Amino acid sequence: MASVNGEYPTVIGADARIKGELYFDKGVQIEGTFEGEIKSKGSLAIAEGAKVHANIEAANLRLDGECKGNVQVTEKLQLMATARMEGDLRTSRLEIADGAIFVGNVIVGQQGGEATRRSADANAAHLRPPQQQSQQQMRPQPRPQEVPAGANP
Repeated sequence: MASVNGEYPTVIGADARIKGELYFDKGVQIEGTFEGEIKSKGSLAIAEGAKVHANIEAANLRLDGECKGNVQVTEKLQLMATARMEGDLRTSRLEIADGAIFVGNVIVGQQGGEATRRSADANAAHLRPPQQQSQQQMRPQPRPQEVPAGANP
């Protein structure tokens, strides 16, 4: 599933085993094993033979391998013939090829896409590195003054 047009500039190779959080803006192709959480404004491809156990938020997802977790896709979700998906899906558009296996609940169409876009907007600040957050958010809040019992304020 190599990308000739640069749609997936980052590739996590078949020998890689990653556990954690993955955030990206462009395309990523996973060929190995990933466990954790994935959030993106870009496209994600999970190659045949790849195993992903993660909750995923992305603009587009093409699944050829295995995925366990809840998935929210703002644009298009493709379950290819070799796909094995277990979890709940929310997407604007869903394409399921003959042979794909899916176990879970699904919301497709305008309702699925809108809910996913609202979730993505709410998480947009989370996608920014901490140093880009405003200074106001990092300031400690003033504590209320304590008044001893029986004193007149």
